[in-house]
Amino acid sequence: MITKSTLRNPELAEEGWRKIQWVADKMDILNEILKDHKDSQPLADKKVAICLHLEAKTAYMAYVISQLGADVAIAGSNPLSTQDDVAAGLAAHGIMVHSWYGSTPEEYKEHLNKVLNIEPDLIIDDGGDMVETLHTERKELLENIIGGAEETTTGIHRLEAMESDGTLAFPMMAVNDAKCKSLFDNRYGTGQSVWDGIMRTTNLVVAGKTAVVAGYGWCGKGVAMRAKGLGARVVVTEIDPIKASEAWMDGFEVMPMQEAAQKGDFFITVTGCKNVIDEEDLKVMKDGAILSNAGHFDVEVSKPDLNRLAVEVSEARANIRKFEMEDGRKIYLLADGRLVNLAAGDGHPAEIMDMTFALQLSSLLYLNENQGLDNQVYNIPDNIDNMVAEYKLQSLGLEIDQLKEEQEAYINSWENEK
Repeated sequence: MITKSTLRNPELAEEGWRKIQWVADKMDILNEILKDHKDSQPLADKKVAICLHLEAKTAYMAYVISQLGADVAIAGSNPLSTQDDVAAGLAAHGIMVHSWYGSTPEEYKEHLNKVLNIEPDLIIDDGGDMVETLHTERKELLENIIGGAEETTTGIHRLEAMESDGTLAFPMMAVNDAKCKSLFDNRYGTGQSVWDGIMRTTNLVVAGKTAVVAGYGWCGKGVAMRAKGLGARVVVTEIDPIKASEAWMDGFEVMPMQEAAQKGDFFITVTGCKNVIDEEDLKVMKDGAILSNAGHFDVEVSKPDLNRLAVEVSEARANIRKFEMEDGRKIYLLADGRLVNLAAGDGHPAEIMDMTFALQLSSLLYLNENQGLDNQVYNIPDNIDNMVAEYKLQSLGLEIDQLKEEQEAYINSWENEK
């Protein structure tokens, strides 16, 4: 049974819609796709269920999907990333919204199930919670689903595990692995938004401090790059020898977390794994160390270990929890160990998310046009990736060279003239 929206502050709709309109003017690629397809209504009669961080950029993508003919329902993908004013603004403009900031685990699950009550044809997921719910609690909906798109590294790892053991019941597009996502969203988006979240929350200087970045994938590269630009001394921890070597060649110190734990002022985990910072690391941290996470789930900094070691826990200021140790040291955790850029900030810049959400929308259109794909994880087709990049260049007023006929012949021949 479909229900009306589940909101905490519907009276904030006007303020939330202003936020959505602000980013709408900055998301040129989504606007071009909307203009290209508005008349044909390619998603007419389709129901789309979305589980993403519910802030202004996400809201605008959901609105664009609805303008292409779909019935849309959306829930937040993190209990602390939903912005209640944005949720209200989106609901006031025809989108079914089930989410609020600070939801309990039970409420989070309830909101997700309410979204699935629309009996979706297509889904967009972030981290795999919607896919998991469909395959465990809502199996009756599986046969109707054409396919979906996944936003994150964490979600794709879960999908690949499901594909490997034969559990995955519909095709999924690995949006995270597209070049226009990983090279821009993961690197430039995460790099900027993580430090925005940390700085607005702590109001502390970064220059001259030591920033420890756990993980040197594209997200970690972005965080380390921006830390260096802010004047921090950067230490990278890794488990992959290739990525560790890359971090060293990029000019950063590389060492195990146990050693880095003694040096760091700021810690940022971006690994997608659990207990990246654990009891042994916490025991050797300096007084005043600040811990934050930019991985999908709140398990990278061990909160059970923090609570067990602390003799007193209190709120230092909004979004900062203070853990006082037996020896008098104070360690601070930002945003309860959840995504610091979203739980304590506004997430990635609009121009960056424009590229990612253009990939998400294009994935839905592709799945709808190619129904009947095998139940596996698919890479984004090159033509979609390139289309998004071309739209981006167009929005920036940039032009690039094209291969001449003789150049194409040269690179496609094995009998090249010298």
